Amino acid sequence: MTPTRWILTALSFLLAFGASGWVVWHGWPAQGGTLALPLGVHLLGIALMLGEVFMRGVKLHWTGRAIGAPVSLRTGLRTVLGGDFVAAITPARSGSEPARFMILAEARVPAAATILVLFLELFLEALSLAIAVGVLALVFRDAGRALAPLLVLVGGYAGFVVGVGVAGAVLARRYAHGPTPPWARRLRLDGLRWRAVQKALRQLQLGMDALRRARPGALGASLAASVGHVLFKLAVLPAIVLPLAPEVPLAPLVLWPLALFYGSVVSPAPGGGGAVELAFTSVLRGTIPTALMGRALVWWRVYTFYGFVLLGALAAGRTALRALRGAEVIETAEEERKIKARWWRRWHR
Repeated sequence: MTPTRWILTALSFLLAFGASGWVVWHGWPAQGGTLALPLGVHLLGIALMLGEVFMRGVKLHWTGRAIGAPVSLRTGLRTVLGGDFVAAITPARSGSEPARFMILAEARVPAAATILVLFLELFLEALSLAIAVGVLALVFRDAGRALAPLLVLVGGYAGFVVGVGVAGAVLARRYAHGPTPPWARRLRLDGLRWRAVQKALRQLQLGMDALRRARPGALGASLAASVGHVLFKLAVLPAIVLPLAPEVPLAPLVLWPLALFYGSVVSPAPGGGGAVELAFTSVLRGTIPTALMGRALVWWRVYTFYGFVLLGALAAGRTALRALRGAEVIETAEEERKIKARWWRRWHR
């Protein structure tokens, strides 16, 4: 990353820390308080965090086995953590996929297999999210109308991802090869732009073909691990709050974090820039006691975000940063090529 991007990332994290500090300050009891949690709560939070990492590593391992790609459990764990580390320090998590690709490539997974593994992993993520939402809708069917939009929002997101994949596969069958169709010309998708679209459609077609030929047993194990990692993540906030305030209802502690996890993806700032912390406080202010809000927020973020950043930096930080630098070199070279092409066209007018 360039110095400017490092500075922007640091500022974004400072905003996140500042938002957490603001929540703690405004919820601090007049008679004094603490950010400490009982040892048992910390052990449970650590266990849930490591359990989620393990489930995601298992998911990559079984996804690779489903299509015959050599992805070991150790490689899956390094890939997951390295992707989390780079996702946390890049805008809108844009560096995650290049880092994951680089780690798999250094583990000597063939490039074609790597693309298919990452495609199937994203597809299964959306499918597992839809399953988790369905289960939660049954479990918390009496939670009230106020929480129903959360299930619709996250379920709609999962359905949108799956629907886009299916629609892309249908388009790929007709337009992955051949001349530019009339409707694409009307959208100004001709020449180099259409060839780029066709390249993406061919990759999508390969992914869907791999999904159809995948081993059902291994694919089912990967899907089960994906559902498991979602449930591990959703269990963190109840594990922090309920031992200290057992009167708090369970449904908001599970459903609101679900919306925050997947809603924070659209935040362009690395690490959320404080948006997650402020949203957490806004939606859970009437649920979690004020004296507990600061502790719950700080440790919830540690066991669902900052802990992954630290583990990722230790496990695959160097590899992930090399991938990020490589992506930036490609981006810079592409921008330079476009500038030269524009200059050449103007010079020869």
